[in-house]
Amino acid sequence: MNPAENYILLKPEPYKSLLLDLQVLIEHTVPEAVLLYKWHLPFYYLNGKMFCFLNFRKTFVELSFPKGILLDDPNNQLTAGENRKNLCSLRYYNVEDIDTEIVIGFLKQLKNKL
Repeated sequence: MNPAENYILLKPEPYKSLLLDLQVLIEHTVPEAVLLYKWHLPFYYLNGKMFCFLNFRKTFVELSFPKGILLDDPNNQLTAGENRKNLCSLRYYNVEDIDTEIVIGFLKQLKNKL
């Protein structure tokens, strides 16, 4: 099994479901993105560049954008990266928290900027 997929499948619920839902959204929205396993995390690459990654953080899951600083976020939905200049994330505690339109919007926006 792919180590990135294994990372997702070994997480406890509800985080595994969160990660799986985000994985489906990413792969449906940006089918050309390639899932790899870097720095012990599932990373998606687009055109050879880091695009986004999934991260389980004990009580929540993040969909993080290494170049998140490039994203327009007028409603302040992104969380700034911890001591990282360019990283921004969407943070989720429950599957119900995922707003599909917001996730797809940020994915498409970043795809167009890379």
